This record gives sequence, C-alpha cells and structure tokens, in this order.
Amino acid sequence: MSIVQESIAANVSAVRERMAAACARAGRKPQNVRLVAITKSVGTAEILALHEAGVRDIGESRPQQLVQRAKELVEPDVAWHLVGHLQRNKVRRIWPVAACIHTVDSIRLARALGLEKHGQSGDRREPQCLIEINMAQETQKTGLVAADLEEVLAACRESDLAVRGLMTMAPLGAGEAVLRRTFAGLRELRDKALANGWAEALPRLSMGMSDDFEIAIEEGATMVRIGRALFTAGTEA
Repeated sequence: MSIVQESIAANVSAVRERMAAACARAGRKPQNVRLVAITKSVGTAEILALHEAGVRDIGESRPQQLVQRAKELVEPDVAWHLVGHLQRNKVRRIWPVAACIHTVDSIRLARALGLEKHGQSGDRREPQCLIEINMAQETQKTGLVAADLEEVLAACRESDLAVRGLMTMAPLGAGEAVLRRTFAGLRELRDKALANGWAEALPRLSMGMSDDFEIAIEEGATMVRIGRALFTAGTEA
C-alpha cells in the first residue's frame, strides 16, 4: 500500500469514527448518514485510494470536472454527486453521469432539468435532486431563500424531478450557535414543507463539511460533504 493510500485510509477511518460518535450523541444510527467525499482539489490516485477505503460517494463542485472524472474512473459502484452551482447550459452533460445533484436553486433550473429528463430515452436511472437553501442568507453564496422553497418544490413536481431533500452550507468559521441554528433551520424547513402538504418524502439533508460535520449530524444531516479532512496528513489523530 502506498503512502497516499495509507494516509487516506486512515483519514477515512477517523472521519467515520467521528461520524459514528456524533450519531451516538444524537441517538442516531451511523448507517443513516452518508459520507460524500469532495475531490475537487485532488487527483485520480487519491480518488482511487478513497474507493479502496470503501468510499463510494464522490462529489465534485464543477460540472465539467465531474463529467471528466466520471469518464476516467469507471468503477460501476461509484455514485457521482454534483455539489457546486449548476448552470442550465450544463444540464445535458451532467444528467447522464450524476447520481445526485445537490444544488437545484431556481425554478428555471428545475424546468431545464425536467426538459432534459423528458428528452431522454431508455431506462437510465435519473439523478436524485436536492434543493439548495441559503439558510444564512450570505450574498456571496448561491441557493434559495427559505421563503421561496415551496415555489421551487412546485416547479420540481411539475417537472417530475426526483426531489429527495434539501442542502445548505453554513457560514465559514461560524461559532457553534450559528452552526446549530443553520443546520437545525434546514431540518425545520424540510419538516414545515412536509406539514404544508408536500406529499413526497424528503429524507435527505445534505449539510456539514470538514469543520462542522459533527454538529450537522447532531442536527439531522443524512449526507456530509467532506474534503480536506480526508486528504490532510495528520487528520486521523
């Protein structure tokens, strides 16, 4: 085993242990929280090392890089996640390869995805979609304001998209109180949508990254998006 493989395997194990501990504190089952490895800053060797360490969910921020990686790495059990902004002119390229799109953030994008779905032939599995919410209302970030969720959910329903939940990003460097408020707010927003008559289940809550994933799990995350903690030497300590 190479140094890269050993380091990544140790980091994956350490992250999973921390995930399990957070689940225990929240009275949750570890198998109900999925690790999505974010690989935008690493190469093919690191992604293969992740695969060898048992990670099957790989996330990319840039659509073009996700498409290229999916062509290069053809392991059939890898699920590719788009976790960055998706422009409508990139939908056609992303649709055939993404297992999950975390960043549906407008009615126009929902409709573009719907048009692509209905323009496809065959029985290829369609991507699951998550609605991105800018819970902290940070102007430099994409995502809906919470008040627009119902309208975008309705557009997704009209477009027959496989909507499975919500996604958010917490403010960088925020304290624990802000983090908990952000993550709990996303969970509560999902619960409110269900109470208001959204008939479809919304089981996925994609929230939490390397600096805050344990708090996100304690507040209900079902997907955590981890990059740096998987690749930085010494993070297994």
